[in-house]
Amino acid sequence: MALAEDVGPGDWTTRWIIPPRARAEAEIVAKHSGVIAGLEIAAAVFGRLNPRVDIELRCADGEKVTAGASLCTIRGPARAILTGERVALNFLQRLSGIASLTRRFVDTVDGTSARILDTRKTTPGWRSIEKAAVRAGGGENHRTGLYDMILIKDNHIAVAGGIAAAVRKVKEQNVKSLKIEVEARTIEDVDEALASLVDRILLDNMSAELMLAAVEHVRTRESEDPMPELEASGNVTLANVRKVAETGVDFISVGALTHSATALDLSLRIRMR
Repeated sequence: MALAEDVGPGDWTTRWIIPPRARAEAEIVAKHSGVIAGLEIAAAVFGRLNPRVDIELRCADGEKVTAGASLCTIRGPARAILTGERVALNFLQRLSGIASLTRRFVDTVDGTSARILDTRKTTPGWRSIEKAAVRAGGGENHRTGLYDMILIKDNHIAVAGGIAAAVRKVKEQNVKSLKIEVEARTIEDVDEALASLVDRILLDNMSAELMLAAVEHVRTRESEDPMPELEASGNVTLANVRKVAETGVDFISVGALTHSATALDLSLRIRMR
C-alpha cells in the first residue's frame, strides 16, 4: 500500500534519468543516535520493487546505534533503490523513533519493578509494526486490540451504571476467559474493582500521591482473594515516569510511545557501480 501510494503509475523521475540496467550501491546511515526498528520492513520494500536487490544488514532491530553508523548496505538495480528510498526510510525512521523513545522510558524506570507498556494509540494500519517497535525498544505490548483483553473504561462504567455492574455483565459472558482490567480514578473505585475480583486495576490519571496511596491500599489489604496487577496510565512523561514507577505499580502504559514519537533521522547515500 505504501509503495502504491508513492509510486502510483510510475516513478517518472527515476525512469527517465536512470538506465534500466544501471546498478548501484547504497547505505542507510543514522544521522542521530537511537534504537533501530523496522529493518526487515525496509528490506522488504526494495525486495518488492525488484527481487534482485541484495540487502546486507549491519545491525539488528533493538540495537542502539550512534550518529554516522551504517545500518545496511543495499546493492542491485539502481531504479529499485531510488524508487524505494523514501518508503523504506519512512518505515525505518518512524519505527526507530518509537523504539528510541521506548528505550528512554525503559531506561528511566530501570531498577524499579515497573514495566513500560504501549497502548492502542497507534497509526491506523500500522499497529502490529509499531507494537513490534515498542518491543525492540525494550517495552511490552498491552492488548493488541479490542478482542484479546477486557478493558472496562470510564465510559463503559458510566453506561453500565458502575464498576460492579460492568464487571458482572462481562463475567456473565466471558466464555473466552479473557483477562479483565478496569479503570479506577479514586480509592472508592479501587475498592469496587477489588470486590469485583478483576485481574488488573488501571489507576487512571491519578496524582503520584493518590497512586501511592492506592498501591499501598491494595498491597496491604488482608484478603484471601488473588492480588490484582496494578497499571498506571494518563499524562505519563519522561519527566514524571520515574516517580510513577516508584509508587510500586506493575505496569505503566504510555500512549506517547506510538502517538508522539519523533522519527529517527536517517539518510540513504547512493553510489553508482
